[in-house]
Amino acid sequence: MTEMINDVTEEAAEAMTVEDLAELCDSRAATYELLARLYRQEVDQQLLDELIATDYPVSSGSDLMDAGYYGIAKYLSNAWVDPLMKLSVDYTRAFLGSGIDTYSAAYPFESVYTSEKRLLMGDARDEVLAIYRSCGLEKSESWTVGEDHVAVELEFMRVLAHRTAMALRAGDEERAFSLINTQRNFMGDHLSSWVPVFLAEVRRFAETGFYLGVADVTEGFLEEDAALLADLVSDHD
Repeated sequence: MTEMINDVTEEAAEAMTVEDLAELCDSRAATYELLARLYRQEVDQQLLDELIATDYPVSSGSDLMDAGYYGIAKYLSNAWVDPLMKLSVDYTRAFLGSGIDTYSAAYPFESVYTSEKRLLMGDARDEVLAIYRSCGLEKSESWTVGEDHVAVELEFMRVLAHRTAMALRAGDEERAFSLINTQRNFMGDHLSSWVPVFLAEVRRFAETGFYLGVADVTEGFLEEDAALLADLVSDHD
């Protein structure tokens, strides 16, 4: 996880060099990648080892992210007995529930939160699928979750952030800012429209400080990234 994005004020964004912005996009992509992995499936031993070895920031510039980092670090520092099993149980409790209906867990699908009857595979799934395809992307066969799963939407943002960094370093600033505008629109039309409500439900169903912390980091990061994207688009206009 990275706090780099939170250090960028509007004035600082205006003063950034092309390489500074490319590095910022790399940092954003890394955060999106990790968050997507955390929501996609349970923590395995490799990821657990990486998370335990991470130095979490004390002051990132976002109160929500600070609270989340603290919760994650505190949980991991005390996770001595069967941590993978306990995290797996909490993942199931928080995101899968009983499977009987869409009210027994924080189901990580946009359709659940944007349809009147909390149904899966709704209009939101069709909308994001069309956006992915317009960007030349298809969901990998190894990803068994639906296209409007939070992990897939976060992964989409990772891909675009990575493409932005590549375009900037190639000297194609128009493509870079077109990609930034696509990210800004996707954030406003999709992630920002349902993820805060989803995260409120995560806080209701999750019991470990780990997933409660992940919820806080996610919300804080998306708030900061939405503001950054809006500033970058405004500056370019």
